[in-house]
Amino acid sequence: MKTVAFKTLLSVFFCATAFFALGQPNWKLTKEKDGIRIYQRDIKNSNFKSIKVECTLHGNFDKLIAIINNVNSYKDWVYNNKAASLLKRVSADEFYYYTEAYLPWPLDNRDAVMHTTITRDSLNRFLRINSTAVPEFTAAKSGKVRIQKSSINWHVTRPTSNTIQIVYTFETDPGGNVPAWLVNSFADKGPHESFKKLGELLKK
Repeated sequence: MKTVAFKTLLSVFFCATAFFALGQPNWKLTKEKDGIRIYQRDIKNSNFKSIKVECTLHGNFDKLIAIINNVNSYKDWVYNNKAASLLKRVSADEFYYYTEAYLPWPLDNRDAVMHTTITRDSLNRFLRINSTAVPEFTAAKSGKVRIQKSSINWHVTRPTSNTIQIVYTFETDPGGNVPAWLVNSFADKGPHESFKKLGELLKK
């Protein structure tokens, strides 16, 4: 049961959380399936690894923005997400949200409060989505481990009028007493499952 929990730690917060690292070296391809490529690399001063996802999906910027803005639906496509809710809407392109990852007993669920901004090029050439953990935005909840450090970056372009190319990077520290080597060994499962479901939503 503990092993199942360890497998989900990094992947659950994938949409809720990486610094943008296009062109930076040392990425290692760890999974390639369904047109989705998952890479990992070491993070300086951390035992956990950074994750990068690359894929081309059917859809457009408007559809992706709508999915990202629909926080309550994250549980439908983000791997092992138990709940997600909007906390504050600043504008159409900026908001704060809460997300909780389910982990089987005896581990406590992880939760995070994220600040998301969406930037769209005026010429419609690219889209950037950035999410950063802001753990003090709301009070910690009993029985859950609050994620202190987590960040996500999406860089999205349009190879054709009906496809989008995504480069997504993610890094976090799940906190608590969790072996980093075990978390890292399964860190590609969640992103693959999430992006596969994202692709299905974009087709609708």
